[in-house]
Amino acid sequence: MEHKSKNGSMKGGRRFRDYLKEQLKDPAVREAYEEEGLFVELAIQICQLRQRKGLSQRALAKRLHTSQQTISRLESPRNGSLSLRTLVKLAHALGKEVKVQFV
Repeated sequence: MEHKSKNGSMKGGRRFRDYLKEQLKDPAVREAYEEEGLFVELAIQICQLRQRKGLSQRALAKRLHTSQQTISRLESPRNGSLSLRTLVKLAHALGKEVKVQFV
């Protein structure tokens, strides 16, 4: 259990941030961390777009001729295998477009 310090910060949270900061100095760790973050962001966007359209996972799955379980996997931050083709199909089903940029 974490306890708040006198200034209100979480001691465990601070230790983790310090640990993460140190780990991210390693280029390989930083690359993996940033790549994982991209998949998490995409999963969140997919879920938010679906919800804004008022669609259930099952309804979106029907539009894409797939299963509700597939939509659940696409919305999972642990899914690191989204293809561009899948993203384009999802975007069209949700009335959106996909924009890919290298920055």
